[in-house]
Amino acid sequence: MLLEEDPSTLIRHTIANFNINPDKLAVSRVSESLSTLQQARDLRLRDAETSLKKLARSLNTLHAQHAEVTANHSSVAHASEIARLDTQKFRIAKGVSDLEMETERLQTQAADLAARLQELELQGVDGGDGSSLGNGAVEDEVLLRLKVYRSLGIEISRDGDGGTGEFTKAVVRNDRKGDVHVVNIDRRFSRFFYANYFWQTL
Repeated sequence: MLLEEDPSTLIRHTIANFNINPDKLAVSRVSESLSTLQQARDLRLRDAETSLKKLARSLNTLHAQHAEVTANHSSVAHASEIARLDTQKFRIAKGVSDLEMETERLQTQAADLAARLQELELQGVDGGDGSSLGNGAVEDEVLLRLKVYRSLGIEISRDGDGGTGEFTKAVVRNDRKGDVHVVNIDRRFSRFFYANYFWQTL
């Protein structure tokens, strides 16, 4: 019977029937995994410590710079500089405004003088309509004026429908703006009016 056998023999048979090699291999693999995990944790810990030291050094540097800037900063000097810059800004703005007003005044004066000059030229040297000159001189003068007008972008045409032959229409072209103005010349308006209008259109 089983109880009659030698216990040592039973133990040897029991041990022989157990296969513990797979368990030993599994324990070995677990130990290796734990060792690898520990090494990885140690490496991450060292990296974190290195980064922390760098951040600490950067923080100390920033603290030192902040302290230096704070020590050198003067609120009174800053306010004085702001006030000086504001005063300078207002002076410059006033100067620009004055220059713009003066420019507009000079432009208006130049337009008036040009219109007056053109009116005087149209009236002739003696202040009349030029009827005392010869026909050839009158024609040359008219051609010269028409040439000057064309150079300015103004084309003046006569009344071609059997009328008096006077200038009745002007075409004003502004190539810079791309504008074209057709003006019917009416004797009710003075030459100065049309000269000023042409000058402003150009």
